[in-house]
Amino acid sequence: MKIGIDIMGGDFAPDATVAGAILAHNELPKDVRLVLIGDKDQISAALLQYGADESNFDIVHSTDIIGMGEHPTKAFSQKPNSSIALGFSLLKEGKIDGFASNGNTGAMLVGSMFSVKAVTGVIRPCIASLLPKENGGTGLILDVGSNADCKPDVLYQFGVLGSIFAESVYGIKNPKVALLNIGEEPEKGNLVAQAAHALMKDSKDFNFVGNVEGRDIFNDHADVIVCDGFTGNVVLKEAEAFYTMIQKRKIQDEYFDRFNYENYGGTPVIGINSTVMIGHGISNKTAVKNMLLLTKNIIEAKLADKIKTAFQ
Repeated sequence: MKIGIDIMGGDFAPDATVAGAILAHNELPKDVRLVLIGDKDQISAALLQYGADESNFDIVHSTDIIGMGEHPTKAFSQKPNSSIALGFSLLKEGKIDGFASNGNTGAMLVGSMFSVKAVTGVIRPCIASLLPKENGGTGLILDVGSNADCKPDVLYQFGVLGSIFAESVYGIKNPKVALLNIGEEPEKGNLVAQAAHALMKDSKDFNFVGNVEGRDIFNDHADVIVCDGFTGNVVLKEAEAFYTMIQKRKIQDEYFDRFNYENYGGTPVIGINSTVMIGHGISNKTAVKNMLLLTKNIIEAKLADKIKTAFQ
């Protein structure tokens, strides 16, 4: 197995990305090799600084970077030698099995859609976020930002994608899928939510348990919570804000410690023909390490293949 990582992506690249790759290498099985994509001189210097053996990694030299503030579509097409574009080229050619980056999220989504492409039948690929449950379990919410506006059939497909993800990667048997709404009753919510509920209520593609409200996000009412990307992103950023406030107030709590993004590192783009991981721009070496470990788990779970089978 080969996993590519965009060494130039993120606010603290290349130091944090190289350091995280070294930590991941130390924990990954010997049959997993990391491919470091970026400026070779900077990568070699960072490996030397951290006392790592360069021969433990493959290095693919890139001459360009897609910045965080650049227009994703323009930058991806105009910078074919950027670390992100080269990563997708390797992925498309089958030279790596997965690709991870903390860089420009929009460019990662553009690459996912136009390079490895969506699984046939999937209307809109999406990204998910983990939800730490009060009972110690783990849930998912999707979408969390890639599709701000969604039609009912897209939300229905999120239920399928989230259910497969939860079962394949996190071992949740027959995951409970719910629709995020402003009330539990089927007639609550806007027209999109009402229509989505009507589609989902009789689904044989997943275990639909009805609507849930915002107060149910972290309890055990559901394992997979479906919403449009606008709503999901608000939920995600609000959770991050509460964690930050708890840290500032020096409150120590085992449950709230699970909200630390470093524990998860990144999230896959779900519904495409390969494994693409998107990490947080502010990721440190621990977050980078955990993103790469999760990438390996998703490749091993054959998530993309299971989604293809479900949509055949």
